[in-house]
Amino acid sequence: KNSIQTTLMPSYKLSYFNGRGVGEVSRLIFAAAGQKYEDVRYEVDQWPAYKAEMPLGQMPVLEVDGIKLPQSAAIARFLAKQFHLAGKDNFEQAKVDAVVDTIYDTYKAWAPSRFGEDPVKKEALSKKFFGEELPKQLQNLETLGKLYGNGGHFFVGNQLTWADLFFHTITETLLGINADCLNNFPWLKQNRAEVEKQPKIAEYLKNRSKTEL
Repeated sequence: KNSIQTTLMPSYKLSYFNGRGVGEVSRLIFAAAGQKYEDVRYEVDQWPAYKAEMPLGQMPVLEVDGIKLPQSAAIARFLAKQFHLAGKDNFEQAKVDAVVDTIYDTYKAWAPSRFGEDPVKKEALSKKFFGEELPKQLQNLETLGKLYGNGGHFFVGNQLTWADLFFHTITETLLGINADCLNNFPWLKQNRAEVEKQPKIAEYLKNRSKTEL
């Protein structure tokens, strides 16, 4: 029996830093699916010793039966398909991807104010991001949610997909910096609340390690 089980159920190992970042969406997918996996977390100072083991010298990396897959979006999309959190058909999957791509646009717009070197410049960029750029991106996301959500509170097809999980994890960090940033977007606030009501997600959020990012 055991040998049959091992051939049917792949083994999963996710390597990432000990923080949320772009690896957390995959952890949330595992949580929503109730799927066991090895959650390997590196502290920043440990990472250089392991960098050469990773195909592109970056993380996250997912190992499926020992084969390494890089790139956060590819990992999350694969896991979402594997555990039926990617949309019911090809067009729904495209809608989910449109939401996810818009979230990545938000990340790209935010990065200069988050990871720049000069603190004065970072402060100015952050102000501009939260004042101008973020509201535009959030409006785009709310538009897509209303367009594809079938009148419900999830982004696509009135059911949980990885787009909802990805939105939850990026806004966790944004809300940590600016607690009011979702105040003008009731649909998006409700979307986060719906994600947190999922029993497996609620349990995961309660027990996960607390990190700033």
